[in-house]
Amino acid sequence: MATNFLDRSHSIAGPGFSRWLVPPAALCIHLCIGEAYAFSVFNKPLAQLLCAAQSACPPAAAKVVSTTPGDWTIPALGWIFSVAIVVLGLSAALFGRWVERVGPRTSMFVAALCFAAGFFVSALGVSAHQLWLIYLGYGVIGGIGLGIGYISPVSTLIKWFPDRPGLATGTAIMGFGGAALIASPLSVLLMKHFSSATSNGVASTFVVLGILYLIWMLVGSIIVRIPPAGWAPAGYVVPTTSRGLITARQVLRAQALQTPQFYLLWFVLFLNVTAGIGVLSQASLMIQDVLGVSVAAAAGFVGLLSLFNMGGRIFWASMSDFLGRKRTYVIFFVVGAILYALTPTLGVSHNIVLFVLAYCIVLTFYGGGFATVPAYLRDLFGTVEVGAIHGVLLTAWSAAGVAGPVLLNYIRQYEINSGVPKADAYGVTMYVMAILLVIGLLCNLAIRPVADRYYMPAGAEVPA
Repeated sequence: MATNFLDRSHSIAGPGFSRWLVPPAALCIHLCIGEAYAFSVFNKPLAQLLCAAQSACPPAAAKVVSTTPGDWTIPALGWIFSVAIVVLGLSAALFGRWVERVGPRTSMFVAALCFAAGFFVSALGVSAHQLWLIYLGYGVIGGIGLGIGYISPVSTLIKWFPDRPGLATGTAIMGFGGAALIASPLSVLLMKHFSSATSNGVASTFVVLGILYLIWMLVGSIIVRIPPAGWAPAGYVVPTTSRGLITARQVLRAQALQTPQFYLLWFVLFLNVTAGIGVLSQASLMIQDVLGVSVAAAAGFVGLLSLFNMGGRIFWASMSDFLGRKRTYVIFFVVGAILYALTPTLGVSHNIVLFVLAYCIVLTFYGGGFATVPAYLRDLFGTVEVGAIHGVLLTAWSAAGVAGPVLLNYIRQYEINSGVPKADAYGVTMYVMAILLVIGLLCNLAIRPVADRYYMPAGAEVPA
């Protein structure tokens, strides 16, 4: 019975089904897996498990994180998020064709099981104080749920919204960018609720989050439908000829990976994400060092960046339906490079308003890059295996998730070790980020329509 329900043929939409139910179904997934951006709220509690059990932790306001021998260090805990993001990209690439074959309902169901299981295994790791179990749970098992869940709705949304693919994918991927606004306070509230004289409540919080996310993601898998063969929205005429970068034909994943367009777009995404994620990973520390603001003000700055990251996903993805994907990325790279080059000067002059505004705009480009790229792939390669191609492209995110923070952290530390004041230690990094965006601009400008030899022959079937 359950197998029949999950079967692709049983998720085909019937007469009267509204395509506008599909974006909420996708949001059910992305609002859950986007919790990854809020995982840093667990770093300090995880670093104080033993001192909490002995009622020996320093006060909450203290700068010292841990005082008990055997507690985990913050750098060691930082790898949990990194492992999850790397596995996200690898699993999206590995399971991309499987997601296309089985359909969104089965893949969203599996993503729900994996993501929830990641929390449950991590809860065991917390209880046993075994960090490797958290790496395995949240990082590997949960990371697989992240990767499958991220790409599961993409192909379906594009097929339901051939007239507005940017709007459709932007609506879903917006959820990933904004999920931390829900997950962060919810996690803090749950840890406070479950805390006691000998526990800071992390293990119980992981269990509750796993249950909540499992239920919510399963709701999404129940709602989602795929359009019947040959379906098109009222008034939409399926194009029979290619126009510019927008093809009317189809390219399989294996052939797409042979095209220069795929690798140019890989670097476009990699460079855009590298520039944004580096700032996002150290936003709080950066604004404290550069402008000398309080911890509370820095937290507000991080929250503001999250809002612009989320808003940029729906705004720029929607605008790309009118501007075109290539022009949209030109805006990202040109304006982004200018703003990165200006921020060191804005920091030195202590122009707080323009400094904050510049980074808020940059974060809209960061989020917008994620949300626009599925439609860019659809333009270049068609819809038949766009989800599978998107899965491979997300390895650029995995690479950027390591490169961005490493560049910012190591250049900053080198500057400080060389005697540069902390307030000025980010200048070189911002110039490097601006150069990366210029390189991304050149890659984007080099993208041309896919050559005829890569397209599927007319009437050919997709291989199993």
